[in-house]
Amino acid sequence: MKIKNIVLLIPLFLICTFQANAQSWNQSYDDYIKKYKDIAIDQMEKFHIPASITLAQGLLESGAGTSTLARYSNNHFGIKCGKSWEGKTVLHDDDARNECFRAYKKVKDSYEDHAKFLRTGRRYAFLFQLNPKDYKGWARGLKRAGYATDPTYANRLIGIIETYKLYQYDRKGAKYEHQWVMENPNPHQPYLSNDLLYIIARQGDTWKSISKEFDISQKKLIKYNDLYKGYILQSGDIVYLEKKHTRADEDHIIHKVKQGESMHSISQMYGIQLKYLYKMNRMKPDTSTLEVDNYIRLR
Repeated sequence: MKIKNIVLLIPLFLICTFQANAQSWNQSYDDYIKKYKDIAIDQMEKFHIPASITLAQGLLESGAGTSTLARYSNNHFGIKCGKSWEGKTVLHDDDARNECFRAYKKVKDSYEDHAKFLRTGRRYAFLFQLNPKDYKGWARGLKRAGYATDPTYANRLIGIIETYKLYQYDRKGAKYEHQWVMENPNPHQPYLSNDLLYIIARQGDTWKSISKEFDISQKKLIKYNDLYKGYILQSGDIVYLEKKHTRADEDHIIHKVKQGESMHSISQMYGIQLKYLYKMNRMKPDTSTLEVDNYIRLR
């Protein structure tokens, strides 16, 4: 009799487990995944953040795109304004009343800003040394780094990833991502200027090494930074990873020239294409030196 009872209990357990899993499935989550998975994969390939983590955070933070922030401000990751944010904002009640949150024109902009937010945040730097398929490590690391105050945040992310098999999207770039982690055990810390990604060159950096680390052609890197093919990078050089803008952000109107500065160094400081900096100031590219204490227009 005892053996028969045990045999009967096994299928009952399986049925209960199946029912629990079925109840946890949410069709709106599945629809959200289908809609945004390609964007998450694109961000993974560009910024080395697992697509599973991006999707799980988007689902959790936006309620699968149904939250007020998501519907009216396209903010799918609950990112607050912060001191560095210069874009549109919206007030929303969260931990306190009327907190400042970032607002975006398109959902895709929210996904890219989320990737930049993690990639440029010093407290998240250790995550980029994890195995790219280690979604559990990423989830726990995000909680440890203070992304959310919810004590169950990591487990909730892991639960979403495993329920909807989001880890399958990490495999699409896993081979490349794993190689990137192995070849860059001490990756550069990117920063933001004028909403543009840049790094600070270190001793021994070359166009080739930076090109390999960030998967950007040497030709583009040189062009982005208004330099020439034979230029040898110096420790401390600002190196942009994106095309610079035609003018500075709204907080920077003019610049007072200091000793040793050039039009190129000013263009790098504010993320402005050199030709437009000359044009704004009605100067010619052959201008060799700048007078100290003169003012340079930035926008």
